[in-house]
Amino acid sequence: MSTARYRAFIAVAQQGSLSAAARALGVSQPTVSSQIATLERQSQIELFHRQGYRMTLTGAGHKLMTLAQKLLVLEAETEFFLRDSGQLNQGELKIGAVGPFHVIEMVAAYSARHPGMKLSIRMGNSQQVLHDLENYTTDVAVLAGLYDRPELLAREYARHAIILFAHVDHPLARREQVELAELHGLPLLLREQGSTTRTAIEAALQAAGVKPRTQLEIGSREAIREAVARGLGIGAVSEAEFIADPRFRPVRIAGDPASTTTYVYCMKERSESLLVRSFFKAIESSGGADLPTVRQTAPKPLKAPTAKKLA
Repeated sequence: MSTARYRAFIAVAQQGSLSAAARALGVSQPTVSSQIATLERQSQIELFHRQGYRMTLTGAGHKLMTLAQKLLVLEAETEFFLRDSGQLNQGELKIGAVGPFHVIEMVAAYSARHPGMKLSIRMGNSQQVLHDLENYTTDVAVLAGLYDRPELLAREYARHAIILFAHVDHPLARREQVELAELHGLPLLLREQGSTTRTAIEAALQAAGVKPRTQLEIGSREAIREAVARGLGIGAVSEAEFIADPRFRPVRIAGDPASTTTYVYCMKERSESLLVRSFFKAIESSGGADLPTVRQTAPKPLKAPTAKKLA
């Protein structure tokens, strides 16, 4: 059966209508409609619920979605192997990520080894990035935090201390580092619930019995920077994410009691695929060390390089 029908099926499932799927695929709507009708007629299974122009997957459609995505991934990897004898001279690698900081250096390392490959980055929160990976929308994912899921394989990439940053006029801006206890009662600006940075800093504060004033909860790094710039409090961020700015001064927390760890994920069943292996090999080479595979237990000691400490 033609994979074009599966591509049309996936597009309709993702876009929610025939017209939107046709635009995404760059074909006519009658073409997509015919492919879906043929697929349902030959399988004798209703794959979509139809509500006016909207189309949503049936139970059988959801099961086919996973199989169809696996089929297209396998087709792409077969083409890579037959065309390039395993060299990956052309094709596409799709990466999911929650932030640009590590993924950009990974992309640079991969592009240096495989200049003919097209790379795309799909940004989102952790839930979205994991969903894309598990549904074969992306090939690999870059996330801060370890997720205990048996279908995933995680490799630790780098660990970074969480630091503070304050407006240049704030008293803390004159310090290179502070004790965690000194944050007691100070206005600390935090990300939303579920943020990896927030989880790490709150765990360190709780363990030390320190209670800052958390009067603001802010849903983005950019908004926290603006709040710090306006003197509303002190920001906390992974040192990998701190962007130098004349308005701010970075301040380390003595002993680095809180940190975040970046992991690279793939589906366990795809860990030996040509495409996925090429990505891990590229970032291992750029880091100068093998990346440890992480099982569903505590992380192994770091082998990838950690960020430099702030002066």
